[in-house]
Amino acid sequence: MNHFLTDTEMASLVEAIKIAEDHSSGEIRVHIDSIAEDDFAKKAFAIFNSLEMHLTKERNGVLFYVNFEQHYLTIIGDEGIHKKVKQQFWDDLHDEVTSEFAKENYYKGLKDAILKTGLELKKYFQISGENINELPNDISFS
Repeated sequence: MNHFLTDTEMASLVEAIKIAEDHSSGEIRVHIDSIAEDDFAKKAFAIFNSLEMHLTKERNGVLFYVNFEQHYLTIIGDEGIHKKVKQQFWDDLHDEVTSEFAKENYYKGLKDAILKTGLELKKYFQISGENINELPNDISFS
């Protein structure tokens, strides 16, 4: 793992998630998988569900599922955010991240995508009152 992201970069990604979620009810998670699978998409959706991302009040959870070794990334936006931003947003975001990954800019690719996602969440899911963090901001692993 350390040859893709340092401990400092991972801590900075957690901070980026906090910043991205600020002033929005949206929830962002990053999951890094290091297990070779036959069906990454199926595994990504299983992780999305196991992290309970589909249980947010406004269905606005976003998961960045990455397997660096297998060169795989998928971004899953729950139905609430997906209805607002549409598929083109996810496709463009995926292209931007994988372009950075191709240059071995793993940290930059993820951080930029997290912050861009946060801007979209702020457009559509503003908060009034207390901003309850429904899900942890930490990076999960398998």
